[in-house]
Amino acid sequence: MIIVTGATGALGSATVRALLHRIPADQVGVSVRNPLAAADLAARGVRVRHGDFADPASLGQAFANADRVLVVSGSTLGPDGVALHAAAARAAVEAGADRVFYTAHQNTRADSPVAFAVDHARTESALAGIGTPWTSLRNGFYAHTVGWLIAGAVESGELLLPEDGPISWTDREDLAVADAALVADGPVFDGPTPALTARDAVTFADVARILSDVTGTTVRRTVIDDEEWVARQVGHGMPEAAAQVMLGMFRGARAGEFDEVNPLLGELLNRDPLPVRVAIERAVA
Repeated sequence: MIIVTGATGALGSATVRALLHRIPADQVGVSVRNPLAAADLAARGVRVRHGDFADPASLGQAFANADRVLVVSGSTLGPDGVALHAAAARAAVEAGADRVFYTAHQNTRADSPVAFAVDHARTESALAGIGTPWTSLRNGFYAHTVGWLIAGAVESGELLLPEDGPISWTDREDLAVADAALVADGPVFDGPTPALTARDAVTFADVARILSDVTGTTVRRTVIDDEEWVARQVGHGMPEAAAQVMLGMFRGARAGEFDEVNPLLGELLNRDPLPVRVAIERAVA
């Protein structure tokens, strides 16, 4: 049996849907904090059980009879988040899983300026010590993030963002299909996978050009100072801590942390991954 955590979240639910296209429902289980929220999965024959990373005792039943467990990374940053993911991995091993999968990120690095990349690196270090084979799914940067960052650019005619670098923006649904393929039937990677990314890495100058083409409105890319951008976000209601986390993305992009592209995602999909243009079209529709 394959168990997926966080199956009511965006990536987790999409991964379960993809799994159900590959294997029978009675071979899929989910571990969720609120089983009622997964009633649709239960109706399809998926085993739904309560499980909470913060309550490791709950995971024993949630992971029972698991052959493979996919630990979908949560949103808690820092040591607390790493501890939650490590606890879930240990619980999977204790339940008898013969492989643990974890959703990481393409730029997972202990010395990254991107907070979540550091957390993923620390989680991978914890996985290396669980005594059971593990695979870290190095997912590309979610393309829908572009939609948040271009908000208001068409109206103003200007895309005001900090200095950036190329990013291989990747569709989340594509990643869910690929993650399901890797969890269900390989190919097997011990440790981190190659980066699961779209075919191309683009800058926000490229995004501005695509946005202009899609909307028929000229949008100019303008680089602004990091601190000015943070102040603008805070002025629009974003907590400063969240703005600083997002700023880390730009710093990582400038350092070339998101410019890697790899054919593996397309091979798993058996087609080209969706390009960033699709995310832009969806954002302005």
